[in-house]
Amino acid sequence: MTAILGLNAFHADSAACLLIDGKLVGAVAEERLGERVKHSSDFPRNAVRWLLQDNGLKLADIDYLALPRDTRANRVAKAAYVARHPRGGVSAALEHVRRTGTTSSMIDDLAAICDEDPASIGFEQVPVEHHLAHIASAYYCSPFDGLTAGFSYDASGDFASMMAARCEGTKITILDRMTLPHSLGFFYTALCQYIGFDAFGEEYKVMGLAPYGEDRFSDAMKKLVILPEDGWFRLGKGYFGMHEGGQSGLMTEENRLVMGRLYTEKLVRELGPPTPRGTITQREMDIAKSVQIRFEEAALHCLTRMHGLVPSEQFAMAGGCALNGVANAHILRETGFSTPYLQAAASDDGTSLGAALWAYHNVAGGTERYHMEHAFWGPRYNDEEIGDVARMASDRVDIEEFSYVDATIEAAAKLIADGNVVGWYQGRSEWGPRALGNRSILANPAIATMKETINSKIKRRESFRPFAPSVLQEDVATYFEQDVYSPFMMHVVKLKPEWRDKLPAITHVDGTGRLQSVDRRSNATYHKLISSVKRHTGIGMVLNTSFNENEPVVDTPEQALDCFERTDMDALCMGNFVLRKAAG
Repeated sequence: MTAILGLNAFHADSAACLLIDGKLVGAVAEERLGERVKHSSDFPRNAVRWLLQDNGLKLADIDYLALPRDTRANRVAKAAYVARHPRGGVSAALEHVRRTGTTSSMIDDLAAICDEDPASIGFEQVPVEHHLAHIASAYYCSPFDGLTAGFSYDASGDFASMMAARCEGTKITILDRMTLPHSLGFFYTALCQYIGFDAFGEEYKVMGLAPYGEDRFSDAMKKLVILPEDGWFRLGKGYFGMHEGGQSGLMTEENRLVMGRLYTEKLVRELGPPTPRGTITQREMDIAKSVQIRFEEAALHCLTRMHGLVPSEQFAMAGGCALNGVANAHILRETGFSTPYLQAAASDDGTSLGAALWAYHNVAGGTERYHMEHAFWGPRYNDEEIGDVARMASDRVDIEEFSYVDATIEAAAKLIADGNVVGWYQGRSEWGPRALGNRSILANPAIATMKETINSKIKRRESFRPFAPSVLQEDVATYFEQDVYSPFMMHVVKLKPEWRDKLPAITHVDGTGRLQSVDRRSNATYHKLISSVKRHTGIGMVLNTSFNENEPVVDTPEQALDCFERTDMDALCMGNFVLRKAAG
């Protein structure tokens, strides 16, 4: 047996995964466990403990510890940056030294976490460059074996912001990379900050706001992001102040990640005063629109160039920027790539998996490929545990227990069809940021008031944010203009015009929806549920949003019950228990 533990640590979205003989057996982000802080940068101690306990292993059984950071990578670019930016560069260099020190103490830290003797631990540490780990997380999880383009882009990792690779068999060959200060991720995040979305991980809000705007700032955006004919991209000089150092992963007292300001006064002179947090006017909508359009233009430019380097229809993509589902659908429409694969955790949590898979194929000598067909790799709780929690609420809610799953599915389907908002808690939790049908809040997408109801009374979030449709895979072409296979909700595609008014709760203002295609192979229970809803409504689709309320997605049955009771959800289907709030 070869056991590989992959960790993303000392950085936001810390996570851990476990491979046994090259196959994934578990993966979870630290934010779902422990203190439950969104985008947690805590060392993934709870994730590691759960993985080992769930698989009956000790730390001493681990052969390789894979880390998605290689302090030796891009040293020339780092030195050049320090020479050009002595003050900020020295701060960044000190942060680099700090990270190296924390990584080197890994054995002692893990031994203490797992209550084991450090002398019994004999794993080999395998450092993997950040973007190589991203590409490995997508390619090695894909069904592709022949020639495939591998592409990763985000804000930064190991001083790079983008990587292009040629993938074939078990080999990933790096073709090119972009190093700082040039970064499409920094561009997008800086403009998010500028218009008032200044918390870590709020880029998706700007993507949702963009369709409400007009592209009035296109000339300015072309100054900010330059797309040379003979290269990838570069940022306009002086507009951005990224990589000024400081300890990454620090948290405020409100459990928000500390983020330095990424834009400069030159950008303020170009666009005007920045927006205070919480203020949204037409100006912010228009800037969001122009930012999204320029990002898409840059993505198309890069992927067109990528296709020239690797002329295949297949591409595997990851990195934080790969979560931009609008750009992802655009890539399929306008480049030579037609067959994508993006694994469920495309952002930095997924680098733990990529590092582990890279170590398996390139250090441990593994040859068998692994295909990730579903995202359900987190904790699960048995029927007895769920029942105990459900019965705790018997004095407050009506409870019905069903003896078999099909009866539970039918009860849930009727509740959804009749206009109820239903918490759906089944099986193992999802890996990655999306709720994909095991930790979801579900509703009827044909009810016009449903979007406003869920945003205001359950999610308690901005009214402009859209909800995703989970669609039977066999029905995608019925409702959408692009028949995309998107099991991990990575593509935002246009609904056919005749369906937009009929599905108001999931149709965004620009006629799009963030598609999740659901098939029997990836989630048989969820597929059955949507099929049952279809028998009641005639529509093979449900509205799907994550089971939470301004917190990480629920993990335990207790958390599911608490979220159900403190919000205006109508029902909770947890295992084979259906809980309904009493009328009145």
